Amino acid sequence: MNKGRILVIDDEEIIRESCRRVLEPAGYQVDTAASGGEGLQVLKTEAIDLVLTDLKMPDIDGIEVLIKIKENWPDTEVIIMTGYGTVKNAVKAMKMGVFDYIEKPFSPDDLLALVVRALNRQKLSSGEVTHREIIPSHYELGNIVGISQAMQKIFQLIARVASTGSTVLITGESGTGKELIARAIHYNSPRKDLPFVVVDCTTIPETLIESELFGHVKGAFTGASETKKGLLEIANGGTIFLDEIGNLNISTQAKLLRVLQEREFRPIGEKKTVHIDVRFISATNKDLRIMTKEGSFREDLFYRLNIFPIHMPPLRDRKEDIPHLAQYFLGKYREELNNRVTHINAEAMRLLVLYPWPGNVRQLENAIQRAVIMCQDRTLKPEHLTSLDFPTEEAIPRNSEELKEMKKDLRIKSVEGVEKAFIMEALRRNDWNISRASTDVGMQRTNFHSLMKKYRISAKAAEAE
Repeated sequence: MNKGRILVIDDEEIIRESCRRVLEPAGYQVDTAASGGEGLQVLKTEAIDLVLTDLKMPDIDGIEVLIKIKENWPDTEVIIMTGYGTVKNAVKAMKMGVFDYIEKPFSPDDLLALVVRALNRQKLSSGEVTHREIIPSHYELGNIVGISQAMQKIFQLIARVASTGSTVLITGESGTGKELIARAIHYNSPRKDLPFVVVDCTTIPETLIESELFGHVKGAFTGASETKKGLLEIANGGTIFLDEIGNLNISTQAKLLRVLQEREFRPIGEKKTVHIDVRFISATNKDLRIMTKEGSFREDLFYRLNIFPIHMPPLRDRKEDIPHLAQYFLGKYREELNNRVTHINAEAMRLLVLYPWPGNVRQLENAIQRAVIMCQDRTLKPEHLTSLDFPTEEAIPRNSEELKEMKKDLRIKSVEGVEKAFIMEALRRNDWNISRASTDVGMQRTNFHSLMKKYRISAKAAEAE
């Protein structure tokens, strides 16, 4: 599957081919050019989605290439590749329309993460989007993107139900992104240009919830000094999202049931009936089935709400998504906070993957935001993750068998963080002696060295880290 067409412009062949080796296996079509002038000629004949261009080139430099692209192909995104000493110019280029810049030498993971973000924006602005691509782009919904099988099923469910008017019930622990799923459904539906109204059933006092939902007329009760529309009427034509609906009292549940059945209601103190066309999406972190058995939630209302259920898995059950989410949040807060941090080192990523995340994606986002604030250089390290209480007994695998078991247990498709930490710790334990380290973990020296080469780890560099 072709995810997009990328042009790499650099006068160094090794850079051009390195980018090609990273991007083509990931599904991108890659063209290369050895100069700015050659790159502009490619742009004249081919439909290019994204340009990766060096800043310093002998004929036409990256700034001139950028200017020409923005003049002639404004929908094409541009990423500047810059070496030491030219970062200042790259920052200037940001003000001229560059999506972002990346410093040489860069890691494959950093390059891929940046390319994904750039192409998501390019496809959204050009209108060339699929349900899979639009979901992470509306209202910064990137934190619902995942490579895990569980999240792929979620995307499929969203795609199926979005275009319908069906009532949806989203379940899952706090912080898993239930509201983001609701927004994804609404903004991929025929109602996307009409209101999306959020009702947080945990923050509205029980005495006011009916007034907030249904509205009231002036003088209907003490304090009703003016007529007020309810949130249901405000949402007319669009979607109403009832967050944590398990907190509604029985009286309000009964009135909400009638709205779902009849699509009409009376504001408090009003004699006339208000008719509405509203899509209902609800969410809860409670088990409504148990609540129906206990009598605290109406069974008939539950079945009305549960027409199309979507369950959001906790983050601990989809650990393979953690590296991608962490990298996304790193990029987000690096831009918002104008920070220079560009990547997460292997040990920090290992800790993030192993952490149980009781607060789910919301907690991960907050942890990365704080870490970006704490980080004063380009590499986010374990000492920057000060908001997390890491379990000290969660050890790095000590041998090849433990590594296999951990990878199997975590179900990580991209296990770079764990493998890097495994290699680094083995070297550390054995005073950076490769032969002793490979023997210690039960691997052949050639296989151990292959992992070192895979992650560009040298014993001397590792010791200095």
